[in-house]
Amino acid sequence: MLAAAVVWLAMPHAVAAQHVNLVTIDGSINPASSDYLQQAIALSETDGAVALLLELDTPGGLLASTKDIVQAMLNARVPVIVYVSPHGAWAASAGAFITLAGHVAAMAPGTSIGAASPVSATGGGGERDEKSQRRDVSAEKAEKFTTAFIESIAKERKRNVEWAARAVRESEAIAQDVALELGVIDLVAKNRADLFAQLEGREIAIAGETHVLHLANADVRIIEMTPMTRLFNFLASPDVAVLLVIAGMLGLYIEFNQPGMLVPGIAGGVCLLLAAIAFQILPFSWVGLLVMLLGLALLITEIFVTSFGLLFAAGLACLLLGGSMLFEMPEISDLSVSFWSVLVPIVLAFGLFGGIVLFAIGRSSMRRQTAGVDELIGLVGRAASDLSPEGRVFVRGEYWTASADESIETGQAVEITAVEGLHLRVRRPDPQR
Repeated sequence: MLAAAVVWLAMPHAVAAQHVNLVTIDGSINPASSDYLQQAIALSETDGAVALLLELDTPGGLLASTKDIVQAMLNARVPVIVYVSPHGAWAASAGAFITLAGHVAAMAPGTSIGAASPVSATGGGGERDEKSQRRDVSAEKAEKFTTAFIESIAKERKRNVEWAARAVRESEAIAQDVALELGVIDLVAKNRADLFAQLEGREIAIAGETHVLHLANADVRIIEMTPMTRLFNFLASPDVAVLLVIAGMLGLYIEFNQPGMLVPGIAGGVCLLLAAIAFQILPFSWVGLLVMLLGLALLITEIFVTSFGLLFAAGLACLLLGGSMLFEMPEISDLSVSFWSVLVPIVLAFGLFGGIVLFAIGRSSMRRQTAGVDELIGLVGRAASDLSPEGRVFVRGEYWTASADESIETGQAVEITAVEGLHLRVRRPDPQR
């Protein structure tokens, strides 16, 4: 395989297969997207591709996955072109590292790059605490390491080292035109065709040797994710992981309260299984997960214990707190659960659901009973035989044995006052009622 790649690099352009491999990362940087890109680089080194084009749009991701991607790109024996696109895309956080690591770094109009500071789920990133005048040690270590990491990448690719350091230390983010002016990227291209046209004849260094890009007439071959990699990429989202945990617990709770329904139980089990896979991919905090489970337990307990809403409110607070802590690990990841678009809607949904349940329970408790023998009390029937004091009465389409404290003749109206097994106690109806 290595010999084939070396031969390809030595072959003249006219003999080389004229195609460019294309991969797209639209989402977080995680083990699935890392494996996808590394496999694409390995394939491009052996299938005669003149270059590998990475179209990137990412909010960030795991530091370990970013390191693996950058290492593969820096050691690639085929040109890797990073193109931040489409319009409106961003190469935030981990995306900035990957863009700087490309042999060619390009951006589309209306895109941005930067904000590479390691941050927690609450937005902190090693900032000084004004009260304690101390820094978060783990965040400070993460900042120093990532600063050195991005500086080494910028030096290797001869890009703006000072700006790269500011992107980590000061979370600086810039638009594509500023990035081009500062030497952070190589060019701005309106689309893929414009990108290839601008790169035609450009010289780049690969493994210490000069390589000339010829992309004008190259075909584009898309490298798709495998179904399993696509599944792992979907699960490697903190938002998805949290939703799966909530859905799984609710499904099992419904199944335990209504045995035999099967569908909620099966769905809940599948959701928890997928959540377990997600937690194997993503680094998470056990404290945050336990706080979330405590919140669910408090919400369920409220149904069985009268606390006037205190347990319910505490459960909602635990869901918010636990969800915000679940992926708060700035030293290895900048991923977090979306507070306003995921956690808050979950809490509001639970609050609405709890309010509906409490309203329904309160309303039903005020209604007159409509099932069971006790609901017979107060009904008016007629005497089917003389009651002196015992006899038979006809009530609601049924004949009952009954007794009265006074004599009641056949055909007269009777009102039920008590149910004693299969025997009724009756009296004459109050004429004023």
